[in-house]
Amino acid sequence: MKASIIQIGNSQGLRIPKPILEQCGFNGEVELEVQNKELIIKSTARVRQNWEKAFKAMARNEDDQLIEFAQNQWDEEEWEWK
Repeated sequence: MKASIIQIGNSQGLRIPKPILEQCGFNGEVELEVQNKELIIKSTARVRQNWEKAFKAMARNEDDQLIEFAQNQWDEEEWEWK
């Protein structure tokens, strides 16, 4: 897709269509990087950003227990790797 560079006050910018913003998960702020004369736009959202909060909520709800499965004959027999 091509986009035109437009004048925005004393600066210039790009209009990014809403579907592209949604696909990329861009919301509010992005990180810009230049590599080999190419502009790279990255989301500032961090992977695992809210995990600590989610784990604390799981512990409060006692939903952080290990799930144990019943053993069967297969588990009792000696395994042999070939």
